[in-house]
Amino acid sequence: MNNFRQAATAGEFLITAEVAPPKGGNVAHMVEMASCLKGRVHAVNITDGSRAVMRMSPFAASLILLQHGIEPVCQFACRDRNRIGLQGDLLGAHALGIHNILALTGDPMKVGDYPNAKAVFDLEAVRLLKIINNLNHGLDGNDQPLPDGAVDLFAGAAVDPQSKSKSGLERRFEQKIAAGAQFFQSQLISDFDVLEKFMHQIASSYQKPVLAGIFLLKSAKNAEFINRCVPGVDIPQHIIDRLARSSTPLQEGIKIAAEQVQLASQICQGVHLMAIKREDLIPQILDLAGINPI
Repeated sequence: MNNFRQAATAGEFLITAEVAPPKGGNVAHMVEMASCLKGRVHAVNITDGSRAVMRMSPFAASLILLQHGIEPVCQFACRDRNRIGLQGDLLGAHALGIHNILALTGDPMKVGDYPNAKAVFDLEAVRLLKIINNLNHGLDGNDQPLPDGAVDLFAGAAVDPQSKSKSGLERRFEQKIAAGAQFFQSQLISDFDVLEKFMHQIASSYQKPVLAGIFLLKSAKNAEFINRCVPGVDIPQHIIDRLARSSTPLQEGIKIAAEQVQLASQICQGVHLMAIKREDLIPQILDLAGINPI
């Protein structure tokens, strides 16, 4: 199952969505939400301890999606495992048929539900990408041959086009490209003029797919909470006011997300949709944006 890689390589408009693994042993809700996305997205991201909150292993959750005919993008965060553990999990992911990997540094422990847990951070995203590239070429992280063969992983990375430091953004983006990143998923985008400048001034020359992060805002209160609690996000006041004025804020949020998908379709090669706990609404967003089933 490599629909995402094939679509990315072919230059198609890419659609991914994010689903969190369960916080417990029952996978029914995760499978139900991911199943709503069949035929509408190229792949479903499975998060790896997002916001440093303990949840089911992303490898187990990704395998469960595969068993239900849903292609995963398995996130790998450097926070919780050293380079031995990360490489072992990458080899295992390949063997299980999990080939799409999003390499992340990981959120700090202090923001999650175990603030006193010991963080590892033996690697960060760029060095993890280099190791994945090594593994794809039959070498381990020490540049030694893998006696049991290379892997075949399609590695991507995160990008924040709205970063305040343009030089830092450009440097980090180029480092990830050089380390082997084949696609990029962005943080939540609220300023599409900034996204367009990023694509024109930095990303376009590298010809790697960039998927704009689109978040389903459920209410003005939800938008204000995200502004307070999610670093680097600045949802404009006019969007918050629009949600506040609406008698049906969730439906207004769906309209806003659909408008943003349309904007992104004119700027970059895809969208990454985040509709926390309401992934079932993503097909409605895509319909409203005029995006046909895949």
